[in-house]
Amino acid sequence: MLEQPVKKQEELSDIDLLHDIGSRMAAADPFHAVLDRIIEVVRDAARCDSCFIYVLEKAHLVLRASMNPHADVVDRVGLAMGEGITGWVAEHKQTVAIASKAWSDPRFTQVRSLPEDQFEAFLSVPVLCRGKLVGVINVQHCGPHTHTRREIRLISMIGYLVGAEVEMARMEYEKSQLADQLETRKVMERAKGILQRDIGISEEEAYIALQKQSRQRRRPLREIAEAIILTEELRRARV
Repeated sequence: MLEQPVKKQEELSDIDLLHDIGSRMAAADPFHAVLDRIIEVVRDAARCDSCFIYVLEKAHLVLRASMNPHADVVDRVGLAMGEGITGWVAEHKQTVAIASKAWSDPRFTQVRSLPEDQFEAFLSVPVLCRGKLVGVINVQHCGPHTHTRREIRLISMIGYLVGAEVEMARMEYEKSQLADQLETRKVMERAKGILQRDIGISEEEAYIALQKQSRQRRRPLREIAEAIILTEELRRARV
């Protein structure tokens, strides 16, 4: 007698989740903000202890978001297609659900000794956009956890729904990174030119001088170059 109300409650909960996903994805936020919103949705849906999002970039899966803080590995760790459970899911575009002792699965690969590597339950789903792999969502529980059919379908559905948004955000992120690199190159060239003219050194020597200042002051190269340009502009303003 209680099955029907429970099922109806689950259906309403799923509708609320779909609405939540739609409203969050419509915000068109920057790349990492999009991934953080997806983490929040998955966390609320799965009640998990950990959630990672890997994004396919060229031929590698890069860890781009984590539910738990991991500043030392997010945006730094990469997996090859087929490497570990995550790589297997990416390569085959299929979901993997492991209820306990995930580390004993023959496909498992340890990633920089993350605490989550010792978690028992592991659910990994592909993120797709028009059949093309965009990334992988990993959901983990500290202890053994049997993933229900509804839970697996729910997380898989999130992977399908957010694929296009993740892909668009990734492309915008890459464009902004490229624009920033080009601007940094312009700034560097201008700063080297100023040093070459004022000190009478070669282009290579000017670059070495910038690197030395960057190391000594522990500041980014671009910041050192911008300081040289600003000094030059202030000197000209006085003339």
